[in-house]
Amino acid sequence: MSVTAQQKNNLSIPSLDNFNSKTKLVMNDNNFKIDIDPAGEKIYKPHEHRVLSHPNNFLGAFLHLVKSSLGTGILAVPRAFKSAGLLVGLFGNILIGILCTHTVYILVETSEKVCAKGKIPSLGYADTAEEVFKQGPKAVRKWSGCVRTFVEIALVSTYYLGVAVYMVFISLSLTKLFSFYYPEAASWDRYQLKLVIMVLLMVLCQIREIKHMVPYSFIANVMLAVAFGITGYYIFSGLGEVEVHMSNGFSGIPSFFSTVLFAMEGIGTIMPVENSMPEPQFLGTCGVLNSAMVVIVFFFTSIGFLGYFRYGELTEVTIMKNLPDDKIAAQIAQGAIGISVFFSFMLQFYIPTDIMWKRLRSKIPEQKHNVSQIWLRIIMVAVVTGRC
Repeated sequence: MSVTAQQKNNLSIPSLDNFNSKTKLVMNDNNFKIDIDPAGEKIYKPHEHRVLSHPNNFLGAFLHLVKSSLGTGILAVPRAFKSAGLLVGLFGNILIGILCTHTVYILVETSEKVCAKGKIPSLGYADTAEEVFKQGPKAVRKWSGCVRTFVEIALVSTYYLGVAVYMVFISLSLTKLFSFYYPEAASWDRYQLKLVIMVLLMVLCQIREIKHMVPYSFIANVMLAVAFGITGYYIFSGLGEVEVHMSNGFSGIPSFFSTVLFAMEGIGTIMPVENSMPEPQFLGTCGVLNSAMVVIVFFFTSIGFLGYFRYGELTEVTIMKNLPDDKIAAQIAQGAIGISVFFSFMLQFYIPTDIMWKRLRSKIPEQKHNVSQIWLRIIMVAVVTGRC
């Protein structure tokens, strides 16, 4: 809302002599609250200027963040505990959770500051990096374009190769499950199943709004909870039967940190999720980030600690391999994990697709934007399937 000249005259603006804080909340004759900076200008608040056709609420953002971190990587955390030891893994896991939360805070706060300074409603990860350099010292401003390109290449490489792993995991999980009841399925060409999965993903990956992916993240989280519950049942059924080590020395710590950090961090999805929110609910004590990270760290710590405590030195690369293949409950867990990863694909796929489209959009006539996006997503799914 704009402030008229008469309203500006009625504003009680503090002088620099008695100024005590960077921002002062003042009121005009109509009791309209306006944030004023020391120079007497209205503070630009990015969230108030966002025009969102499909805004995301607290729950939707929370589900997306939980799903972006609770992926297949969590199944390898018990093996990471085996590398570091039970006690080192416990405190190391919590430390990594705090570290990941802190880095996300830095990213989001930095994005909000450069948005306010540049009067920009929202910025993505690469956009934030570019804008930081543009608003920085003169010596580094010329590098802003290079920094943006570097961040985009890193994100595309990370997430596009990540969804390739997802494709392999889905096909292997389902083939293993089917082959138990249908032995002839073991002789299927693995690419036959991948082609079926590819066609389904080509349709689902046409979803372009973060808001519309919330139901799929919900399904993925429910399936993950089912798999964790069944895994927990097998873990608790034999606690204390094997020998474990409190610490395995420094040699296993690098492997532990790399595994847990790779599995837990989902920084590429942070800015798209935050930018989809019309209200500043992402940060804060009870904000989306802290709420999601508490759940994420709890699951990582529980699965890692209890998984290694149950199987000890017999802990496999993924905890699912320690479950009995001939038990129905274990088979349900196997299928639930496959379904969870399947419905997580779209969220991970959103990052590289969004970056690629932003690069191509200006080179395509506007009337062909819709069909071009459709073909871009089809081609990207086909390529990632062919490379698996």
